[in-house]
Amino acid sequence: METNHIDTEKLLTERMRKELEHLYERYNKREFVHPDPLEFLYDYEDLCDREIVGLLASSLAYGRVSQINKSISIVLDRMTPSPFRFLEKASMESLLRTFYGFKHRFTTGDELAAMLFGMKNVIIKYGSLYACFKTGFINNGKSILPAITEFVEALNSGFNCRSNSLLPLPAKGSACKRINLFLRWMIRRDDVDPGGWDDVPTSGLIVPLDTHMHRICLTLGLTKRKQADMKTALQITDSFRAVVPDDPVRYDFALTRLGIWKDASLESFSGA
Repeated sequence: METNHIDTEKLLTERMRKELEHLYERYNKREFVHPDPLEFLYDYEDLCDREIVGLLASSLAYGRVSQINKSISIVLDRMTPSPFRFLEKASMESLLRTFYGFKHRFTTGDELAAMLFGMKNVIIKYGSLYACFKTGFINNGKSILPAITEFVEALNSGFNCRSNSLLPLPAKGSACKRINLFLRWMIRRDDVDPGGWDDVPTSGLIVPLDTHMHRICLTLGLTKRKQADMKTALQITDSFRAVVPDDPVRYDFALTRLGIWKDASLESFSGA
């Protein structure tokens, strides 16, 4: 009886994998990226620029997508042509002047300047955002959640430990959707995610959980938890890890197309 139960679980997992893989093959393509803020990263071949753009774009990725992309464009226009060189020359005072009057929902120009100054401090200390994250990852026994905490704490140096709307900490219960989205962009490499942080394994990534993805995962039976918090994000990630152990966020982009494209509804997805 127990063997049959295990076999049934294996069959369900394999069926889910095939359905998700079909969705991945259909939608995990550049043509479906727009208007996702991920597309801003494609303009930067240099990893030093791309990781800065990725952190900016993901940190501002809350609210209406049209406003998100407008805000990202405003910031990047002031950092042209190289965000890395821009930060290299910047001071806290110059950043406050450059982004005076900036506003994206709850985020002010002062908060943006403080995060950018935190990035500059990290780059001075470690050489790159990548080197900082990798150090935390290695120091924590290759565990990604404490590495995220260390990374965010290092970036928060520009805030002098004050709370901010851009870089929430996992310890406070947040699902940290935006930082996990940034890590997906930087660590995975396929037709959609540009990658670049090659020494951090995809197996440790956490699903970037927001209300849209939470609703999808509830429908698919990947969680029963009603709060879109870190505990739920980890539970959902474990569910995907049972399907694809080495890349639990493989289907994140494709799944989030459900409800966005006319021919990609959650109701019509065969796994729902």
